[in-house]
Amino acid sequence: MKIGIIDVGGGTRGIFGAGVLDYLIDNNIEIPYCIGISAGSGNMARYISKDNKASYIFYTKYAFTKEYMSWRNYFVTGNFVNLNYIYGTLSNEGADYPLDYEKLMDSQQELVVVATCAEDGKPVYFTKKDIEKNDYRIFACSSCLPVLCEPYYYEDHYYYDGAISNPIPVEKAFEDGCDKVIVILTRPIDFIKSDGKKYLFYNKVRKRFPEFTKVLEKRCDIYNNQLKEIKEKYVENGKVLLIAPDSTKGLKTLSKDKKVFEKLYQEGYKKGELIKDFIK
Repeated sequence: MKIGIIDVGGGTRGIFGAGVLDYLIDNNIEIPYCIGISAGSGNMARYISKDNKASYIFYTKYAFTKEYMSWRNYFVTGNFVNLNYIYGTLSNEGADYPLDYEKLMDSQQELVVVATCAEDGKPVYFTKKDIEKNDYRIFACSSCLPVLCEPYYYEDHYYYDGAISNPIPVEKAFEDGCDKVIVILTRPIDFIKSDGKKYLFYNKVRKRFPEFTKVLEKRCDIYNNQLKEIKEKYVENGKVLLIAPDSTKGLKTLSKDKKVFEKLYQEGYKKGELIKDFIK
């Protein structure tokens, strides 16, 4: 039986997923097929490379630095989140917590990283074939937030956050041969996304990427509909396990609160125990 696991990301709320994945590392549980979206892509790379606590440190230490994310970054570079700093300076050789490239590539676990093509708004699925040592740009592509970041250029195309076009890619996992799938959400299971009438902010990308903007405007409906379908089609028959925090405790996508981070991480770690019974 082929088991898959998806970490949907969600900015700093991704520390919940880091907790779940660290539980798997500590208990020597290797899920063969792994999908990461946005911040979840970095979490997943650290999981496959068995780099326990690295993601936790990124959230609880580096996320509080101006180099990681700040309005200073935004006004100087147009990027609130400095993706090159996260997936370059902090992840390459010589950093305090470099990504273990050899372990990542030698692992038999598959890795899929979801991004959204800015030119047509369609999901793109990167794999280990797109990774080279000290070149982790696919994670930056997957994590590039519209409006708050400039589109990320990679291999002749521009990319934005994978959660825009395919936020919970369960169907992708089944298409790739999975029999059962674990989904790590970073909002409560019954949470319904609302855009909050932010369409005016999308004007920054509308003229340059009109097709992408059409998808961006529907991103909440895409998430809500995918989650509803997963519950009705797969959760009830035991093919999908949803793991989610009981509450985000007011934490938004780019909020920074060390006490909340710690609580979400510990909750994720504890809820990782649910996976043992699911994969039996």
